[in-house]
Amino acid sequence: MLSDGYHAVPPGKVAVVITQLEMRAPQLRGATLPDGLTFVEITPDVATYRDLFRRVGEDWLWYGRTLLSDADLAQILDDPDTRHFTLMHEGQSEALLELDFREDGACELTYFGLTSKLIGKGAGAYLMDRAMQCAFDKPIKRFHVHTCTIDSQQALAFYQRSGFRPVLQKIEIADDPRLHHGYDRRLAPHVPIIDP
Repeated sequence: MLSDGYHAVPPGKVAVVITQLEMRAPQLRGATLPDGLTFVEITPDVATYRDLFRRVGEDWLWYGRTLLSDADLAQILDDPDTRHFTLMHEGQSEALLELDFREDGACELTYFGLTSKLIGKGAGAYLMDRAMQCAFDKPIKRFHVHTCTIDSQQALAFYQRSGFRPVLQKIEIADDPRLHHGYDRRLAPHVPIIDP
């Protein structure tokens, strides 16, 4: 347990405040699919998933799946209790929706995001409606997600507008992916880099 007050973050690291949210019943908005997009379930291989993960999350320093070995990532992708969806635009995947049903009675919205091509076009609301439908088509009691301070600054408010409510906060200290995992230093300018 952290005590009240300030705590120094070591150089080369990022401090991330994580907010966990959940909902107990779907709260669909009735969003329509924007023109030119198609919602599809996909079964990505490791290379395809890594490309999509990077294109959706790189600006926000998503790094969790980039640190996994190919074998560990393939195990998640091949698990029958995980499902992956996207929005196709001109033959290209431009969104990532990943649902994890491995916890009995629950579904985790593991990853949810759009590439920059779709942000601000109403695609997020539509994709969230599909996420809720797919999650609650199963006999779950809890649909949960987490976001953090290195994600899009719009993410927390979007999840709350979608019907999720905050239930817990955590702090994570991790290697800054711009210094340790090959991410461009210009990414996520809202997160300062503290060089070692």
